[in-house]
Amino acid sequence: MRAYCGHELGNLEAFALESVDTPTPADGELLISVEVTALGFVDQLVMRGLYQIKPPTPFVPGGEIVGTVEAVGQEVSGFAPGQRIAAWQFGGGLAEMAIVRQDHAVPVPADLEPAAAASLLLDYLTAYYGLFDRGGLKPGQLLLVTGASGGVGAAAVQLASATSASVIGLASTDEKREMVSRAGASQVIDYRDEDWRDKLKRAYPSGVDLVFDPVGGGLFEPCFRSLAKRGRHLVVGFASADGIPSLPANLPLLKSGELVGVDTRYLWETDPARVRQILSIVLQLAASGRLAPAIGRTFALDDAASAIAYVNDEKRIGKVVVRP
Repeated sequence: MRAYCGHELGNLEAFALESVDTPTPADGELLISVEVTALGFVDQLVMRGLYQIKPPTPFVPGGEIVGTVEAVGQEVSGFAPGQRIAAWQFGGGLAEMAIVRQDHAVPVPADLEPAAAASLLLDYLTAYYGLFDRGGLKPGQLLLVTGASGGVGAAAVQLASATSASVIGLASTDEKREMVSRAGASQVIDYRDEDWRDKLKRAYPSGVDLVFDPVGGGLFEPCFRSLAKRGRHLVVGFASADGIPSLPANLPLLKSGELVGVDTRYLWETDPARVRQILSIVLQLAASGRLAPAIGRTFALDDAASAIAYVNDEKRIGKVVVRP
């Protein structure tokens, strides 16, 4: 089979399409024929050796995978050859075949297109876990989302809107703001405007109940300052090129506010049953038409290098997907 392998982390040019042996599923594992793999910001971080975990090499990127079960290992129950499944795991998807652990796999509804299913996995899992498990978002509350046109930001906008929360999105270009409005935001603000926070304060003088923040950088402190009393700021990631921000310690005191970390990888490692439960929920919501992930560009496995590069394109809107 073919796989996009890297034998050295830290060098994107060390990754290339290779012919490798088809793996055999061990106990509790599934061998799947990959239909679609979705890519995100984390994939390139891992390849560059900048992620907090450095996997052994050779390494195959792509962890948001949808495919059809070809074979099952011993002690597998609930899955059989011919079944379409989805899984989020630490790599393996940029290949024609992949091994998936059964405790990380969920069935894909028959009427949900594979690319849509793959595009839901990490972003919507993270958004759901952040908003509801960590953030306690309730109907009628006011949510501010940074990076609202990005994968996880748009997922947060859609999920919050679907549960009757009011959503304010931060986005830069006209095209991105239009996309955030379509996703369900009641207001979209251009954060490049120097007075964006003043506009927010005039519209919502009491502040927002929750901040969902996958960006960090220069938006971090002004977003925390925009919280209402007893508000929560969800730290989801640091997509900003400005690096990891800091916060004056008096601000949580003045706001009676909370700074809450959203570590989806920790959930995946410690509570796979909850991960499967959340994934099943979002897949069913998408199958019913209540969620619609934005798919940007589709690449062939032969062009995996371009797909990886496109993930970081500032003009990108929607998820990047690769089909073998």
